[in-house]
Amino acid sequence: MVIVEVVLETYDAVDFTAWPISEPSSDRLLALSGRMSPADVGTAMAVVFSYNGIPVTHAADLTEARLEQHLDEAKRLIAPGGLRLRDTATNVDVSPGCCCGLENWRDWWNVARGQGAWLGHDPTPHITHVGHVIQLRQHGENSPSIEITRGELSSLLTTAQRHLSGFLDLAGHWAATTTPGPAERLVSALDRHLEITEAFTSSGGLATR
Repeated sequence: MVIVEVVLETYDAVDFTAWPISEPSSDRLLALSGRMSPADVGTAMAVVFSYNGIPVTHAADLTEARLEQHLDEAKRLIAPGGLRLRDTATNVDVSPGCCCGLENWRDWWNVARGQGAWLGHDPTPHITHVGHVIQLRQHGENSPSIEITRGELSSLLTTAQRHLSGFLDLAGHWAATTTPGPAERLVSALDRHLEITEAFTSSGGLATR
């Protein structure tokens, strides 16, 4: 069985002290979902703030005006990470490579349509299409693969969106308690820039409003 996780690299949360965060995992990847602890949500938000250069020394320092200013300067929120696929029968997994961004997670729809996608580097995930079967490898052509059909990948992408939506809900609760002033604006920015809740079109892209 192949499962999907939405993962965030947590290196940028090291030494973050503005609010409580969780202890990092050994692989420094944090799975985002609606089952995260408050400390895990705090870690995810710490990564977003640090990675985008939004300065905050304490949660109480963040006002809606300051957040608005930083969002205008940043133009777009980005986050290191992406989708991790794992075959539970063989324990083979394919994780996003270096410089892969969670904001581009919908690029996986290109793979479901028989195309390619850039999934990071060092290591560089490798995609091979054999008919309607997709072979995914973490380390190139000679490494163990995950094999799924295009239809199965489409279903996994729907699951990934549910995980992201669950995280967004928790982020809303976290922000209402931790940074109540700009909470609504912060959650709206996460949703828009990470393309979380917007409906899929038939081609897998964003629906037009």
